Amino acid sequence: AAAAAAGAASPADKERFICIYPAYLNNKKTIAEGRRIPIDKAVENPTSTEIQDVCAAVGFNVLLEKNKMYPREWNRDLQYRGRVRIQLKQDDGNPCLPQFPTRKSVMLYAAETIPKLKTRTQKMGGSDQSLQQGEGGKKGKGKKKK
Repeated sequence: AAAAAAGAASPADKERFICIYPAYLNNKKTIAEGRRIPIDKAVENPTSTEIQDVCAAVGFNVLLEKNKMYPREWNRDLQYRGRVRIQLKQDDGNPCLPQFPTRKSVMLYAAETIPKLKTRTQKMGGSDQSLQQGEGGKKGKGKKKK
């Protein structure tokens, strides 16, 4: 009965949306630096926009807060900024999407899906190219820029 505490916001309230910072999914970070999923499931330098894209695509109510910084992120570059708020639960406390009951399930899904984004598969620059070798071989790309 204490659930109706003064000013307790419902899960549908923006204040109660879960936060996902790109650092949570970044395989370049250690747990101490903020990674929250296993490194073999994490993504290389995901951006808040990418997280927003994959979560919105699956049907989440998503909010991108562009200028929020992850407190442990020392790098102030724009690409490291941003935080994604996601409505995980409905008013009655049930998950909005039954396949995502926990924030961790959302993080794992995002990390799994971001590498498949068109923006990732098309312009693979620099270090990311190593991931793409081996499969598909040279698709008429010609010389690889180093």
